[in-house]
Amino acid sequence: MNASPELNRFAPLLALVVAACGSLPPVSQEGAGPPAASVARPAPGRFLQLEHDGHAQDAVIYALGLIGNHYRFGGRNPDSGLDCSGMVSWIYEQVAGLKLPHNAARIAELSRPIARDALQPGDLVFFNTSGTTYSHMGIYAGEGRFIHAPSTRGKYVRTDPLDSGWFASRISGLRTLRRDI
Repeated sequence: MNASPELNRFAPLLALVVAACGSLPPVSQEGAGPPAASVARPAPGRFLQLEHDGHAQDAVIYALGLIGNHYRFGGRNPDSGLDCSGMVSWIYEQVAGLKLPHNAARIAELSRPIARDALQPGDLVFFNTSGTTYSHMGIYAGEGRFIHAPSTRGKYVRTDPLDSGWFASRISGLRTLRRDI
């Protein structure tokens, strides 16, 4: 069985990360999306943070495993399809138990802004694709690429370059859930 060209591109990164991390947390038993629960809320004046920064790398591995899954507007889990914020919230709940809202603008409000030179795998990238500052988002994978669930060109989870192509001129924010040390 041959892997997709997108997975082949990340094979060295994936091998390194898998070797370093061991295994991923289990997927929820139902597979029907996150259980009904309240969305995480930081203390006033603070941003949400992962309990362990290693969860950001786990999120990249999990996202790579979703490449090829179908896009569905409003989708919140891989079985029925994912949209951009549904993908991010699903992944971070699975790998870190962090319940994020299913809304790119709300996730942007809850995550800490970072400079371009601080961007690391697992950080969040936001785009203005429809005249709204945070109308699309994805997870930075490293090596200048991000993983996302776009509604265009085939309607599936895929990777795209951050610095070239249609998305490059639409970057509207770089944010993180990593701990602020």
